[in-house]
Amino acid sequence: MEAVVRIVGGGLAGCEAAWQLARRGVRAELYEMRPGRMTEAHTTGGLAELVCSNSLKSDSLATAAGLLKQEMRRLGSLIVRGAETSRLPAGSALAVDRERFSRAVSLEIESLPEVTLVRQEAREIPAGIVIVATGPLTSPALSSALVSLLGSSHLYFYDAISPIVAADSIDMAVAFRASRYGRGGQDYLNLPLTQEQYYRLVEAILTAEKVPAHSFERFVPFEGCLPIEEMARRGRETLAFGPMRPSGLVDRRTGRSPYAVVQLRQENREGTLYNMVGFQTKMTYAEQRRVFRLIPGLERAEFLRLGSLHRNTFINAPAHLLPTLQWRGNPKIFFAGQITGVEGYVESAASGLIAGLNAARLVHGMIAVAPPATTATGSLLAYISDPSRRDFQPMNANFGLLAGSALPARGKAKREFMVQKALSDFQRWTAEVGEETDPGLTAEA
Repeated sequence: MEAVVRIVGGGLAGCEAAWQLARRGVRAELYEMRPGRMTEAHTTGGLAELVCSNSLKSDSLATAAGLLKQEMRRLGSLIVRGAETSRLPAGSALAVDRERFSRAVSLEIESLPEVTLVRQEAREIPAGIVIVATGPLTSPALSSALVSLLGSSHLYFYDAISPIVAADSIDMAVAFRASRYGRGGQDYLNLPLTQEQYYRLVEAILTAEKVPAHSFERFVPFEGCLPIEEMARRGRETLAFGPMRPSGLVDRRTGRSPYAVVQLRQENREGTLYNMVGFQTKMTYAEQRRVFRLIPGLERAEFLRLGSLHRNTFINAPAHLLPTLQWRGNPKIFFAGQITGVEGYVESAASGLIAGLNAARLVHGMIAVAPPATTATGSLLAYISDPSRRDFQPMNANFGLLAGSALPARGKAKREFMVQKALSDFQRWTAEVGEETDPGLTAEA
């Protein structure tokens, strides 16, 4: 009987895994419970729906996120290709039109003869070779099954979503177009604040009514997606040195750099929606409208989506996973996506890519493999599978994870060396394990 790999979850990781299996001639069943059963954060039944932001972070090889995407390109990533076909202007960032992106990925998956899309909830781990890619919003039934399987409870943390503003409700007499230090031209709308306006906003954020946490959920602070009020609690100037930093921006009205700035990023291709960059929040809806309208230029803002808070679920990966993303207790069970503790869209898709690649290798009677820790992909997998790690928390790809990051060189020279070594090692690794790549692919450094 022909082997079938069952994938639970039609998010970025699950879709990437299905794509990689199909490319290698392996049949897959992709289980997605939406729209029959929705999550607290999703709004559609589309595959690969983006929830938190529409940005897949920087595409520059000067960043770990850019390096990770380049490695994924070399293994024919569906998610990176789908993002590029639905790209929006966002400087060096790879931002997408959410609906177009989801539609592009869905059409690709649905067109694959090797993939069967099953629209139903998987309430337990299927038999055979399985990839669990249910993401941070795993259903209660499957969560219970995972607790029984792994023998320990999950960890929880909160993930907050930034508000979206209607473009025609932004005061363009206040806003000016620019990217920090001119990188990316005129891609962002910037709302400048004086010191007085900034302090008033911080005070309003701190005193605003918040949505209470449920007793069964535990907040694990993750730096990349902290609610804005959590950042503000660390000190009055924290936001001005974080998401509201004015570095490299000049207010055209004054000819000077403002004290702080709120950046708005284009959310759709038509330019009718803008995302408040870095303004993840757990304030109540009423308070969000009141507080955010204190920002100059947003006094009459129409909020088409307000910030919200949902539970993210991830396993204690170092105790359970190998670098190949196989469960230590059964090599036929793989995990991929944010449930493994990788944090971010691209990181989730990258783990799905490796899980799909390895599941296919298992079907073909080959050993599972993982890229070297000197690469962006390999270093991330090494981080989440290190059994000596204690107090495990989610992690983005970053240069600090790469093996050899403690080089004597610093700054740009160090990053350039690490990028070139990573790409060289990745290319060597793919040749050694017999995986197809396209070494001619390039990305902007």
